[in-house]
Amino acid sequence: MATDEAVIEVHGLTKAFYPKGLCKVVALDHVDLRVARGELTALVGPDGAGKTTLMRLVTGLMAPTAGTLTVVGYDVRQQAQAVQDRLSYMPQKFGLYEDLTVQENMNLYADLHGVPRAERTGRFNHLLSMMGLERFTGRLAGKLSGGMKQKLGLACTLVRSPDLLLLDEPTVGVDPLSRRELWTVLQQLVGEEHLSVFVSTAYMDEAARCQQVYVLNQGRMLAHDTPAGLTRRAQGLCYRVAPPKGVATRVLQSALLDDPAVQDAVPVGGQVHFITSVPDGRVGLLTRHGLTAQPAEARLEDAFMLLLHADQNGAANGRGETTLRGKAVGEDASNTSAAAAEQLAPVPAGEGDQVDIEVRDLVKKFGDFTAVAHTSFQVHRGEVFGLLGPNGAGKTTTFRMLCGLLPATSGQLSVAGVDLRKARTQARAHIGYVAQKFSLYEKLTVYENLCFFGGIYGLPRQQLAARIEAVMQEFQLTSRRDQPAISLPGGYKQRLAMAAALLHKPRILFLDEPTSGIDPLARRTFWQQITRLAAQGTTIIITTHFMDEAEYCDRMMIQDHGELLVLGRPSDIRRRMHLPDADMNEIFIAIVEQSREEGAKT
Repeated sequence: MATDEAVIEVHGLTKAFYPKGLCKVVALDHVDLRVARGELTALVGPDGAGKTTLMRLVTGLMAPTAGTLTVVGYDVRQQAQAVQDRLSYMPQKFGLYEDLTVQENMNLYADLHGVPRAERTGRFNHLLSMMGLERFTGRLAGKLSGGMKQKLGLACTLVRSPDLLLLDEPTVGVDPLSRRELWTVLQQLVGEEHLSVFVSTAYMDEAARCQQVYVLNQGRMLAHDTPAGLTRRAQGLCYRVAPPKGVATRVLQSALLDDPAVQDAVPVGGQVHFITSVPDGRVGLLTRHGLTAQPAEARLEDAFMLLLHADQNGAANGRGETTLRGKAVGEDASNTSAAAAEQLAPVPAGEGDQVDIEVRDLVKKFGDFTAVAHTSFQVHRGEVFGLLGPNGAGKTTTFRMLCGLLPATSGQLSVAGVDLRKARTQARAHIGYVAQKFSLYEKLTVYENLCFFGGIYGLPRQQLAARIEAVMQEFQLTSRRDQPAISLPGGYKQRLAMAAALLHKPRILFLDEPTSGIDPLARRTFWQQITRLAAQGTTIIITTHFMDEAEYCDRMMIQDHGELLVLGRPSDIRRRMHLPDADMNEIFIAIVEQSREEGAKT
């Protein structure tokens, strides 16, 4: 039960770094924060906001530059060890030992924390049962799915009963079903053990489960309130509109984002949910196309996006610039409405005769284990195709076979008209690939990275020079051409990876969780780029754990335990599941749970 007592008190907290040879970096700038005992408190913000720095300061792993910081009644500056004795901390990359079993990992962390052996059996049984891991105590941690690893990490963090639990984005890279299970556990811990939890998260639906939400951006605290209190900031500004017949939802969304009257837009439930202060949602783009928007309930994410836009615009205005949805005027912000209007011409979405990927009866086995079982599908030219599934479902294995990175055990697999089993190298010439983790050379500049990868693709020198200039302009990297990749913000690293993958103008672009770890504003820009590429005829294959991004796909397939569960357009899948108004998180969970229930009966 929550009390008025605080487990974290922060006043004027500042943290600055002084990188060698570089300017001072202020990660946190006079931050105030209060976390009440017995509550779930969320910290949200885009990539680079300062969330991890704040978490590490609270744990006493680094010292503040200025301000006061009191945790569980102790001054962290003076009594860091006393604080660490009273809290448990699960960082983004928790240190599980993959060559040890579940039970051995639990025992190791109990040894590290000095948990008496007499207390372990009851504590372990309770935690493992809560996490659904009681049947897997003898399994190596390295053999667990991503969701199970996160739950084991949480169990190891809680081998002792702390006064305060700190979680730094515990569900990044975890599927919706596993995310829901993890949050059920957290809420149970708060209810049963009166645990105080301070969690940073990239998911607004998770933040909405908390009693208090703090919004951090570029080291500054923008706002804090209850989820309902923050959401009220966007009430009366939200609308939804259905795209014209034959127009993909992502095309309408991209066009709305280019309209100066629109603050944010995102596909939801087959429509586009957008934010505007224009009366009755009568945005010029919609009026010209005879489209009528209907009022929509505000969401926490809407308030979050409004806060980010306001902060971005305020920062730009502080530099004497005039901004338009965060874009400086003069940065080609004129005539956006006219350009957007042209985008709404109906285009076929993945229904053309050109087949870029053909998969028939695909099987992949690792010893006796079948990772992918007899899967068949096609992907058409210019289609955005989503490859989805829970952790351990087989989607990554399927994805790697499509890219030519992993040979199939049996079945037929054709990419860009080339049989991958016979001519994998030839097929790769038609493929662009963006990995989940930034995989370019961080010490090289933007321009040097592009030169290097252009050379790998075998582009002639004159052609390469022209292509580098073209992709830098397309992805707004020209002003950063001489900047080392390591110093780029997350969104710009992702742009650089995209630019490198598209240097040789591939027919097919493979994207492996490309938006993991980048901020919401960068995600919107990313999907506008994908929409433009698809319209130009590039075929896109994407994996993602952000289920709202499945709304951007022309078609998607969902796998589980190596089996293909469903394949089709999002609208068709909704009708099939009799959930016409559900979001993709609900659809995904319903499909996977239904399949598992049916499997349990057979």
